[in-house]
Amino acid sequence: MYLEHVNLVVADMDAMLNFYRAAFPHWHIRDEGHGEWYGKPRKWVHFGDDRHYLALSDHGEGQNRALEGHSVGLAHFAYVTDNLDAVVARLNNVGFAVAKPGATEPFRKNVYFVDPAGFEVEFVEYLSDIPAERNLNRDAPLIDHL
Repeated sequence: MYLEHVNLVVADMDAMLNFYRAAFPHWHIRDEGHGEWYGKPRKWVHFGDDRHYLALSDHGEGQNRALEGHSVGLAHFAYVTDNLDAVVARLNNVGFAVAKPGATEPFRKNVYFVDPAGFEVEFVEYLSDIPAERNLNRDAPLIDHL
């Protein structure tokens, strides 16, 4: 089982595509169309690869939840990369700065960006193939899984 897609309602489709094209240069528009969502017209795009995609709909209104707040809602989602520095460079090149650095961990490095719709996106590069090391947090002891 794996996560196939995440459906995000946004206000600016072009800005979102600019961000995600920089993060995932191998992704493409898999499908797109127009429809209606409870009486409001919308354009939708499926942007991804053959296995995973983002479903983006452009009928969003208002602001996303405050990331520093305590409102119920999506906190962030994360993508694994083999080259975090390259992802950061591509996003920086199109005008996006790291929103916050990740924790200092011995077996992974990560950063957080905020996309144009206000969703926080984590990018993580693992430095170990051992699950117990990959999942280790500094404030938790390493557990030997038999």
